[in-house]
Amino acid sequence: MLNRPVTTDDLARLREERDQADRRYNDALTALDRALPRLEPAATAVAAYDDSQVPPLNERWKILEHTALPPVRGFRSRLAHFVWGLVSPVFERQQTFNAALVDHVNRNVGAARAPQQVADATAQVLAAHAAALATFQSHLILYLQQVTAYVDTKDRLVAGSLMSVYDAAFNGLTDELLKRWESLSAREARFDGKVAATSAAYDDLRGSLATVQQSTLTIKRELERVLAGATPTAANVAVPTLDSYKYVGFEDRFRGSQADISARLESYVPLFAGARDVLDVGCGRGELLDLLRKAGVEARGLELNHEMAETCRARGLEVAEGDLLSYLEALPDGALGGLIAIQVVEHLEPDYLMRALDVAYHKLRPGAPIVLETINPACWFAFFASYVRDLTHVRPLHPETLTYLLTASGFMRVRAEYRSPYPDSDKLQKIAPATDAVQADLADTVNSNIERLNALLFTYMDYAAIGERG
Repeated sequence: MLNRPVTTDDLARLREERDQADRRYNDALTALDRALPRLEPAATAVAAYDDSQVPPLNERWKILEHTALPPVRGFRSRLAHFVWGLVSPVFERQQTFNAALVDHVNRNVGAARAPQQVADATAQVLAAHAAALATFQSHLILYLQQVTAYVDTKDRLVAGSLMSVYDAAFNGLTDELLKRWESLSAREARFDGKVAATSAAYDDLRGSLATVQQSTLTIKRELERVLAGATPTAANVAVPTLDSYKYVGFEDRFRGSQADISARLESYVPLFAGARDVLDVGCGRGELLDLLRKAGVEARGLELNHEMAETCRARGLEVAEGDLLSYLEALPDGALGGLIAIQVVEHLEPDYLMRALDVAYHKLRPGAPIVLETINPACWFAFFASYVRDLTHVRPLHPETLTYLLTASGFMRVRAEYRSPYPDSDKLQKIAPATDAVQADLADTVNSNIERLNALLFTYMDYAAIGERG
């Protein structure tokens, strides 16, 4: 769809693109011409056979012209016969050898001349083929040189015909489109103004709602204080724990070593970068407090188990003993720069947890993070292997439930981060695909069910609900 009329700048740009295409074509044609191999004169591959000594060999191979001796008539005749009897066998053998050699040479003269003849014939064929190839290459270059001119003539013919027929109509269409473009631009400007005004009103409304929500939470807290005489105290609703020493042993056996826990908790440290007065609720053996101290984050712990609190204090960590709600209510508003509770909220009764979140909202400074890690009951393995094992667990919290509670308590930018993925090697494994059609359908069905079971049984063992004080 045409959004605006064609301007002189557009035509100049199109002309420049065409010129660039022509230059690229000419450069490519030049490169092709230079790359074509040139026909070189053929060289004789095989030297001519030298048969100059064959005639002399045929003439001189005989060394015995006359073999008969005159009859014996005297001493000299007898001596000649005696000497000839001694040397004639040698000359006869030599002449026999010469005859065989000359015969061999004569027989191979033709075979020796054949390679030269074949080479000459081959050179003639190659020369003819090279000449034909050179002719073809020359014609190819000439053809390619005519392509641009041919296309240009076609373009000029088509362009001239179109311009002569549609010039007036095109100008009218351009004017109409320009008018519509100006109208749409004006409408867009008015729409942008309305959107900006709506966005400003939305920001004001969001700020007002945040103020109303904070006021509502404040009123709710004051009503709870007024009615404190008729409601259970924090100490009464807190969950009783096992004997201290027993739960320390339980932590050591089932949660893992301090090194393992430190490795798991290390990723939480960047969430509190630059913060101070961070509270680690249920700090346990103090792994996270150690990590925060090494990162330069001022933090203290809160632990209900006396033995664990003493273990932390022995390492120089600041840890208070008591339950969460009582500790928070004793703090002034805005006293905390962050709050984190690792594997704690599943130990709390629902009413106690919701009251604790409401109080924590007021005790945190604006922008301070809150992190609540717990077992993921959506993973069946985590529920039956981890959650059920601990006797002090009160109620599992689904990720959607805990994130909703944070949002309902006034926290902003609430999200759930899943952690501790179940190892893929320990999940249900798919079966190999089959070549038979029936068996292949069965294998696909089984593998589909395996994926569903893995999604229910073996996903993430834990998750953390994270939010910020608005």
